Amino acid sequence: MKIVAGLGNVGNKYCNTKHNFGFWVIDEFVINRSLKYKAGKGNYIFSKDGKLICLKPTTYMNNSGLALLEAKQYFDIDINNILIVYDDIDLPLGSLRFRTSGGSGGHRGLESIIYQLKTENISRLKIGIATQEIMRPSEKYVLSPFNKKYAKKKNEMIDKACDGINYYLTHSINETMNKFNKNEKGING
Repeated sequence: MKIVAGLGNVGNKYCNTKHNFGFWVIDEFVINRSLKYKAGKGNYIFSKDGKLICLKPTTYMNNSGLALLEAKQYFDIDINNILIVYDDIDLPLGSLRFRTSGGSGGHRGLESIIYQLKTENISRLKIGIATQEIMRPSEKYVLSPFNKKYAKKKNEMIDKACDGINYYLTHSINETMNKFNKNEKGING
């Protein structure tokens, strides 16, 4: 059994903000598989497709770890079978990176997950959100929508992330990294 969890903030106030890239990806992934969300036994909603659980925390970003811990325990998932999908302000829009481990890089949602699961060894898919716009303060930047001129690139990246997740589900994380972590030019490159 595997969990693919998209990170974001709940509520209409945040639904179109860059910090919700993980939600956008997991929502598209669920739609592509003709699945529906249902309430979980904790602070999350999920869709199940065979041995795959697609999950969205119902907490705010900073408490995402609570939802992941609850789901991990309820479904009895090994830490090596979890993939976290989230935005990364240090990567340009138009790029994504699969990783097997690492620190939070200042991302509060991932920080919460690392704290609650007591490890940095969590597979992740980071999706770049950096543009040529002013990105400081970062808290303001991530909680604002993309400019309309980036809509096409945003949608392309949602599709590319879904392709990456599909590949990851039938290949190792190392094979997935080799295929998808190419040095492509992002929006700033």
